[in-house]
Amino acid sequence: MALAKFGAKFGMKSGSRGGDHGGPSGRLVLKRRFQKRRFLGRLLATTVLIAPGLLLPGIPAAMAQTNPAGPSANAVSFAIAPQSVDGALAAFSAATRIQVLTPGAVTQGVASPGVSGAMTAREGLNRLLSGTGLVARFLNTETVTVERVAAGGAVQLDPVQIEGNRTAGGPGALPPAFAGGQVARGGRIGALGNQDAMDVPFSVTGYTAETIRNQQAETIADVLANDPAVRSSLGYGNFAESFVIRGFQLAGEDLSVDGLYGTAPRQIVATNMFERVEVLKGANAFLNGAAPSGSGIGGGVNLVPKRAEDEPLTRLTASYAMDSRLGLSADVGRRFGDANQFGVRVNAAVRGGDTAVDDEERTLKLGSLALDYRGERARVTLDVGTQTQRVEQGRPVVYFGSFVPAVPSASQNYAQPWTYSQMRDTFGQLRAEYDILPNLTAYGAFGLRSMREDGDYGSPTVTRPDGTGTVRRLTVPREDFTSTGQAGVRADLHTGPVRHQLNAGASALRTTNNNGFEFGTTTAINLYRMVGMPRSVTTSASGMTGDLPKVSESVLRSVYASDTLSILDDRVMLTAGLRQQNIQVRGYNRANGARTSDYDQSALTPVVGLVVKPLKELSLYANRIEGLAQGPTAPSTAANAGEIFEPYRSVQYEVGGKLDFGSFGGSLSLFQTTQPSGVTDAFTRLYSVSGEQRNRGIELMLYGEPVQGLRLLGGATFIDPELTDTGNAATEGKDAVGVPRHQFNANVEWDLPFLPASFPTVTLTGRVIHTGAQYLNTANTLKIPSWTRFDVGARMIADVQNRPVTIRAAVENVTDKAYWASAYGGYLSQGAPLTAKLSVSVDF
Repeated sequence: MALAKFGAKFGMKSGSRGGDHGGPSGRLVLKRRFQKRRFLGRLLATTVLIAPGLLLPGIPAAMAQTNPAGPSANAVSFAIAPQSVDGALAAFSAATRIQVLTPGAVTQGVASPGVSGAMTAREGLNRLLSGTGLVARFLNTETVTVERVAAGGAVQLDPVQIEGNRTAGGPGALPPAFAGGQVARGGRIGALGNQDAMDVPFSVTGYTAETIRNQQAETIADVLANDPAVRSSLGYGNFAESFVIRGFQLAGEDLSVDGLYGTAPRQIVATNMFERVEVLKGANAFLNGAAPSGSGIGGGVNLVPKRAEDEPLTRLTASYAMDSRLGLSADVGRRFGDANQFGVRVNAAVRGGDTAVDDEERTLKLGSLALDYRGERARVTLDVGTQTQRVEQGRPVVYFGSFVPAVPSASQNYAQPWTYSQMRDTFGQLRAEYDILPNLTAYGAFGLRSMREDGDYGSPTVTRPDGTGTVRRLTVPREDFTSTGQAGVRADLHTGPVRHQLNAGASALRTTNNNGFEFGTTTAINLYRMVGMPRSVTTSASGMTGDLPKVSESVLRSVYASDTLSILDDRVMLTAGLRQQNIQVRGYNRANGARTSDYDQSALTPVVGLVVKPLKELSLYANRIEGLAQGPTAPSTAANAGEIFEPYRSVQYEVGGKLDFGSFGGSLSLFQTTQPSGVTDAFTRLYSVSGEQRNRGIELMLYGEPVQGLRLLGGATFIDPELTDTGNAATEGKDAVGVPRHQFNANVEWDLPFLPASFPTVTLTGRVIHTGAQYLNTANTLKIPSWTRFDVGARMIADVQNRPVTIRAAVENVTDKAYWASAYGGYLSQGAPLTAKLSVSVDF
C-alpha cells in the first residue's frame, strides 16, 4: 500500500493507454514523464550530494573497489613516499582501488615508511605499515581494515594467500581483471579452456562481477548492453532474451555455463549466481560444439559461476527499480581447511513488483550453491541452482503487415491482462580435473537441467497504420530435460624449440522436449488504444490432457583434438584442431507418439588460428573457423520434397590486433562470416542449399583506466549484412533482416577527485548506446530508424560502523525515448522506458 501511494505521488504509474498525446490520456502521459524526471533528479541529488554528508560526517574517504580477482592477483607499481599513515593509506587506495577502513583514531600521529616498487597489493600494504604498530586485515577482496596491534604483541594475522586459487589453474581458474575492473584479461575459449586474450586468435570479452554489481544488471541482456557487437531482443512470441552477435542470432537456450552447454536457464537468466559473463565473438563450432538449438553462428556467451574466494564474504543487497520492484539478495562465501582447500558460495535473491512498463509485473526467486575443492593435484567444483521467473502482462513483440507501425509511447503496454509466463529451471553441474603428471591433466564435466514453462501468450498483429489489428491467445506448457557432459585430456610438452599444448576429448548432450498447445479465438484490438479482453475460448488444442507428450528429442555428440604450437617464448602461436560432430533430431506426434521425423547427419569442423606478438603490448591474430547447425529438409512444395541435407556449415575468416598498455587496452578485428540458406529454384522447383547471408564487418573495442579514477568501456561495430544467391531478384544483394549496419557503445566512470577527505568516494557514470536502422523484410522495403539511448548514474562507497556500504543509483533511457529496439526475426521488440534503479549493499 505504501508503495502504491509512493508511486501515485510521483506519477510513476498511469493507467493511460494510447499513442497520441492530444487527448486527456496523452496529457497524462506527458505529465507522468515530467513527474518521473523530477522525481529522479531529486533521487540522484539526494543520493550523491546529501546522504554522505548527513550519514557519515568526518569519516575518511573510502576508495573505489579493488580488482575483483583479489588483492594478491596482480602486481602494482607503488611510489609512496614516507609520510603520515593517513596520507599513505590514501595513496594506497588510489593505486589499488581497495577500500581502507581505519576505525577510531588508530592512525592519528602515526608515520609510515612508505613503499616503492612492483608487488602485490597485500605486500605493498604490509610494507606501508611496517614498524607502525598497525596491522591490516582483509575483510574481503575489496575492503581492508587497519587495526592497532593488541597489547602484548598478539597480532591477528591476515589469512594466508594460497597460490593455486582461481587465478591459477583448475576448472574455476579465472583470468585476472584488466585495469579498471570492468572486463577480464581473457576468458574461456571453449575446449581450449581459460586463456589470456593476448594468447588466442579469437575475440573474447569477459564482463566482471564488479561491472554487474555497479550497473545493477539483473539479467544477461543487461550485461551485454555494454558490448558494441551485441544487441538484445525478445524471443518469438514469448519473453525470452535473444541476442544478436555480429549480425547472427544467439538463442537464450544456447548459453553455456563454465564451458558446458545445456545447464543454463532457457529464457531469462538472472545474474546473481554468476561471477562473469563472457562473450566469444565469432563462429565457434570447434571450440564449443554445435549449439543445442543451432544458433550462435556469430558468437557465444559463457556464464562463470560464483565460487568462494580466499577472503570471507557476507554481502546483503536491497534494491528498488521503477515502478515498484523491490529486491533482496544475499551473497556468502567461505573457505575451510588447513590450506583453504574447501570452498562454499551461496547466493539467494527475491525480487518482484511492477516494472516501468504500464501494468507489467515481474518476479524472481533464485537460489544457488557452489562447492569446490582445490588440492595439490585434483580440483573439483559443484554448482547447483534453481530459478523461477514470472512475467505478468509482459509487453509482447509486435507483428505487422505491409507497413511499419508507429512506435507507441515508451511505457505503454499493449499486452492483454490474461497474458503471463512462468519459467522454472533447476540445474546442476559437476566439473573435475586431475593432474596425472605435472604436464598431463584429465578433465571432465557432467550437468543436468529440468525445466517447466507455462504461459498464455498474445502478441498483436497490426494490419492498419491507425493501430487496428488482431490478437490470438496461444497457451503453451513445456517441459525440458537435459543431460550433458564432456571429458578429455590436455598436455603441455616440448619437442625441441617448439611447445605443444595438446587437447583431446569428447562431448555429448541430450534434450527431450515435452509440450502441448492451445489456440484461442482471434480478437480485434488497437495497438495504441488497447482494451483488455477476457481470456478467449479455445478453438484448437493438442497434448493438453494428462502428461505432456514428447515432441522432440535432440542428441549432439562430438570428438575433438587440437594442438597449439608455440615458438620464441610464445611470441608465435599456431592453433589447429578438428571436431567431428553428429546431430540427431527426432520429432514425434503429440497424439499417438509416432515418430514423424528423423534427422541424423555428421560434419567435420576444423579450426586454424595464428597469433604473432611483435611487441609485448601488441598481439596480431588471424583465424578460420566454422559454425554448425542442423541442415534443412526440402519442403513439400519442392520437386525433391523430403530430401534431408547435411548440417549448415558457416565459415568465418577473421584478422585483427589487440593492444595491452597495462592500464588501457583495446582490439580491432575484421571479419567475414557466411551462413548458408535453402532456396527453391523458380524453374526446376528443386530445393538446394545455395543461398547465403554474408556478414562482413569491422569491430573496435576499448577498455581500461587510462587515467587514475577514469574508466572507459565501449567500441563500435560496422557490418555489411548482404544476402547473396537468393534466387530472387527482389532480394539479391539486399541487407539481412534485423541487422544494423553500425552499432556504438560508450561507458564512462569518473571517481570525483575534488571531494574533501571527510567525504566518501563518489563515482559518476554515463553510458550511450546507439544502433543503426534495421530492415524488416528481405526486399528491404520496410525498416525501423536508428535509435540512441542515454543512461546516467552514481555510486557512493563509505564505511558505517567499520562496514563497507555501497549505494548505487542509475537512470536508464534518461530521455524516456520510445523506439523499436530490434527487428530481428521479422518482428518488432520495443525498447524499455525510462527506468530508475537504486540499491544499497553492505559487507559484513
